[in-house]
Amino acid sequence: MITVLFVGLIGPNIVTAQEKLTLKDALDYALAHSESIKKAQLDIQGGKHQVAEVRASALPQVEGTGALNYNPVIGKLVFAGQSVTIGQPWDSRIGAQLSQQVFNQQVFTGLRAAKTTSDFYEISAELTEEQVIELVATNYYQVLVNREQLNVIDTNLKNIRVINEIVSNQYKNGLAKKIDVDRIKVNITNLETQRHELVNGIVLLENQLKFSMGMPIETAIVLPDTELKEVPNAIDFPDNPGRMENLVELRLMNKQLELLDLQHKAYKAEYYPTLSLVSNYSYTAMSDRFNYLYKSSEDPMAARFGSMLVGLNLRIPIFNGFATRARMGKAKVDYLKAEQDLWNTKQSLNLANENAKIQLKNALNTILSQRENVTLAQEVYTSTQNNYNNGLAPLTDLLDTENALTQAQNSYTQALLNYRIAEIQLKKANGQIKSLINE
Repeated sequence: MITVLFVGLIGPNIVTAQEKLTLKDALDYALAHSESIKKAQLDIQGGKHQVAEVRASALPQVEGTGALNYNPVIGKLVFAGQSVTIGQPWDSRIGAQLSQQVFNQQVFTGLRAAKTTSDFYEISAELTEEQVIELVATNYYQVLVNREQLNVIDTNLKNIRVINEIVSNQYKNGLAKKIDVDRIKVNITNLETQRHELVNGIVLLENQLKFSMGMPIETAIVLPDTELKEVPNAIDFPDNPGRMENLVELRLMNKQLELLDLQHKAYKAEYYPTLSLVSNYSYTAMSDRFNYLYKSSEDPMAARFGSMLVGLNLRIPIFNGFATRARMGKAKVDYLKAEQDLWNTKQSLNLANENAKIQLKNALNTILSQRENVTLAQEVYTSTQNNYNNGLAPLTDLLDTENALTQAQNSYTQALLNYRIAEIQLKKANGQIKSLINE
């Protein structure tokens, strides 16, 4: 086997050289390096910025203004037949404006929605972690199963090559037929072909495992097969009345319902009047010369004055062609659809829970029966081999018992995989999939 090498990788619980990659190691690594989890964490940060952006709309808004104008032609006003020039060739002004929302239901609802959105991203990140754990654990056990099947093929190849050597010597001495030699060679070729395909399949599965972990594909890994074979002799499913409360999927959908409800309220808030405090101050200077800006000498043609305004702005919506009512209706429909999705998800999760229990029981029963079957197949093969060596059994019986042993071993290994996958699905359905990290 290839030694695990993690060169240049930094992170918690990272396997060092000469160590095997346990399931816990794989999950810890995935939680620290998975691109999906990193993206979910960025979504959380984005949600916080979104809250800050909406909160800003409820804070005072202050703006500064400034202008410098040259008026080649100055307008005039006529009073009682006399024209009066209004302004000077040069004028400038600076000012500041302040506005503060006093009552705006849309802003207040938006603040609640932004906070709820931030919570939504945090729960979504939890769901992403669970999905990564499920994917990594499933891929991990698939690699173990295929490695175990490879061990079975290697053992069978070793046994049949011994038989091939014996039959070849017998054929040379005229004690065996050529068809027996050819039959064994066909079996060897078939096993070698299966081995080659399985080796390539293991590489593909290992690459998939490393990809799901966020690990560089070129990193070599070694998995201990003991984690696949350790299964209980019996299982019990205690009652868990609070199971649904722990499910991240349902918490996420409930948060989505809350967001849709706030969206409906935000549209409804369009009917409410808004009240804001406004204030501005400006300082204006005028002159017939440009140098009035930087010379302090008295200029009889210069004028300087300030102005200030403080007031309240009231906006009362009256009629917008029923657009608000249409938006509220669409938001209500979206909410009702999300409620239906929530109900369907609850049913689906209950179904997954019951199915996982059944599959787990079936897999355990299969493991126990196949374990005995492998032992029996091994005894039959050993006995047939002894009979063949003593000339009491034909070669076809020996090859048939060897095939039966191989099938029993593969069935046992597949049952181990089915058990582990059902175990993962049951933990997921119970909201306990993160317990795989601590096992």
